[in-house]
Parts: sequence; structure tokens; C-alpha cells
Amino acid sequence: MDALTSTLAIGGALALGAVSPGPSFVMVARAAIARSRADALYMALGMGLGGVVFAAAALLGLKLLLAAVPWLYMAMKAGGGIYLVYLGVRIWRGASAPLAMAAGAAEGGQAPGTGRGRALLSGFATQLSNPKTAVVYASVFAALLPAEVPASLLLALPLMVFAIETGWYAIVAIALSCARPRAFYLRFKLWLDRAAGGVMALLGIRLLTSLRQ
Repeated sequence: MDALTSTLAIGGALALGAVSPGPSFVMVARAAIARSRADALYMALGMGLGGVVFAAAALLGLKLLLAAVPWLYMAMKAGGGIYLVYLGVRIWRGASAPLAMAAGAAEGGQAPGTGRGRALLSGFATQLSNPKTAVVYASVFAALLPAEVPASLLLALPLMVFAIETGWYAIVAIALSCARPRAFYLRFKLWLDRAAGGVMALLGIRLLTSLRQ
């Protein structure tokens, strides 16, 4: 398989993984609807940076490392599970709090109490909280990379991953920060936040219970 074919195949596989619902989607969607388009876009940027970390790790042989040091993967799963449960509890507990929002927030303004740096770090941490994503990246790279990886591909792959991850979550951020989704959220905030918090916590619990396997 030549370098171009490998790149396209890897991009297709990772794009399919990016669009599948998970903790990252929940976080960006909630930020877009509940806070502001700017927060959600910076969170999308954080997701892209997290994807670059996974891509770089995969290129450095993460799969072989995790196979050689099983406790490292267990530690990653435990840390990721605890973080997701923490996020879920925070969202659930804040479900009944009224949403204070500036008049311009619906069109991408900055809602009170939020920050771009905080949103970026939140997206980055959420992306890194799922060790299964790291294994998926490593598996896809191992299966589709050519035997001899040219230097140009080592640079192109992290950039492609960044574009896929950031691009998809930016689409989510823009689509869900429009007036109708926001109005729907404001109407059903209590139940939507509890549903989002419950899903996030369940994903974390599922990750923790898989430690027994």
C-alpha cells in the first residue's frame, strides 16, 4: 500500500470514528447549546489537539507499549473513567441551576462565567480521557501504514487527524449553537442536562467496570 492510499484509508477510518457519538460529542454539543458558539469551537480545537496526541503516540508505537506494559493501559482506563464520572456528576448537579446567558451568546458570543482557555482545555482533557481512542488510533495505523513510513507521512498524519477531529466538532458546534437548538435546550434544560450527565457518568462507569476484564 503506497503512502497516498494509506493516508486516505487512515483518514476515512478515523473520520468514521470521529462522527460516532461519545463523550467528546456530548461535551461539544452541550457547550454549543448551553453556553456559546465560541466556547464550543474552542472545545473543538481541544478535541483536535487531543487527536494529535493520540496520532503521535500511535506513530511512536503506543500499541506495542500497552501490550508490553498492561498496567499502563489499566491506569489510563481508570483515570479516564474517573474523569468522565466527575464530568457527569458536575453536569447532573448543575442541571437545576438557571442559565445566565448574555443577549449575544446565541450567535456565538461569550456567555458569563466561561473562558476560551478553559473550553480548550476541557475539550483536550475529554478527548484524552478515553484510552480506547488511543488503541483505535494505534490499531488503524498499524493496519494501514506502509511497511516503510516516509518522513512526509509522519508530518501529514497528525495534521490530517487535527483537521478531521477539529473539523467535525466545529460542524457540531456551529450547527447546535443556532437559535432553534438553543431555544429547545432552554425549554428542557433540566432533563437534557441530566440526560447528558447520566450518559457521561455511565460511560465512565463502563470504563471502570471494564477493568475487571
